[in-house]
Amino acid sequence: MENLQRQGMTSIKEIYKIGRGPSSSHTIGPERACKIFKEENKGADSFKAILFGSLAKTGRGHGTDTVIKKTFLPFECEIVFDIDTNNLPHPNTMQLIAIKDGKEIAKIFVYSIGGGYIRFENQDEQNEVLVYPHNKFSDIADYCEQHSIRLYEYAKQFEDGDLDQHIMNIWEAMKASIKAGLNSEGILPGGLDVQKKAKTLFGSQHIDETAETCQNRMVCAYAFAVSEQNADGETIVTAPTCGAAGVVPAVLYYHQQKNGFSDYEICNALITAGLIGDLIKTNASISGAECGCQAEIGSACAMAAAALAELFGLTIDKIEYAAEIAIEHHLGLTCDPICGLVQIPCIERNAVAAMRAINAVNLSSFLWNTRKISLDRVIQTMNETGLDLHARYRETSEGGLAKIKL
Repeated sequence: MENLQRQGMTSIKEIYKIGRGPSSSHTIGPERACKIFKEENKGADSFKAILFGSLAKTGRGHGTDTVIKKTFLPFECEIVFDIDTNNLPHPNTMQLIAIKDGKEIAKIFVYSIGGGYIRFENQDEQNEVLVYPHNKFSDIADYCEQHSIRLYEYAKQFEDGDLDQHIMNIWEAMKASIKAGLNSEGILPGGLDVQKKAKTLFGSQHIDETAETCQNRMVCAYAFAVSEQNADGETIVTAPTCGAAGVVPAVLYYHQQKNGFSDYEICNALITAGLIGDLIKTNASISGAECGCQAEIGSACAMAAAALAELFGLTIDKIEYAAEIAIEHHLGLTCDPICGLVQIPCIERNAVAAMRAINAVNLSSFLWNTRKISLDRVIQTMNETGLDLHARYRETSEGGLAKIKL
């Protein structure tokens, strides 16, 4: 589904959602849709959900059928996996049907468009509440320069007054997911027998460990912690999705521990990151089923890079360059989870992207005045690249690493 160009953007509060993994598109989105549909059809005595596209092809691995059945309880819900229907409005399409006395009383198509966002078939994207007057980084940067404000201050001008508290709640949830993951051991569910590694990474200091090696190990430990919590169906924060939830918190938590940044400073950085995520969602996609893993891990890396650059007090030009580098070097990244599980290669990608975000900030601080490509152009290119990717490389578990049988 090609993105419709609009003036403005929705609230960044929607970028960060607290929920259970393993997939924002396959669990959080469908759960939200089913809750709404169930509430609207209180007279039904049973339900039916037909899953299409990626929801059908990887739904079992992501637990889509399980979360739908649980959401419709105490009523029965029949799940149908339709892997044959093509030409869908969105790769993550589902149809919900309400039934009473054996007869259909209501039905509707729903699209899970990434990051836990959903859109019903009769919902016009143009009717979404737009909080911001701009939808290009260049326009936001110009506005900030004219008013001598930083990016997070720009966001606070247009968001509700509860933005600070909302983001503080998000940060607390992120920290909780890191701490829980660092204390968790065992095998992840799903049948791949993937061993949890965060606790081992956190406590396995090398005898001759350098400062750089320690940084890599700790950042990876934090990213693994969140990603393993996600894969285990535990509570995490979409940033911007479940599958990429470990990148932003890993980078920010590491630098808070190392440099003593306050929670308030971290929250301002998260607001800046949210703007980057919102720009990508508006002008491209944060859905792996729509644009591949570049839309998830690439977006998360850009958000983390922008957040870290904000923490360091870098100029808006340098923040832009850091985010641009992060996306640019994820262009074309396929979404090919083995067995449809958000484990291989997803967990390791969170760690690699977290380290790449830090590297992107380092590069931007030195080379910002030599850059030739804008963040807006790279976001546009990511969207074009994603639409060009063959469907089997967009979260269908039919190509790439997903073909491997373990």
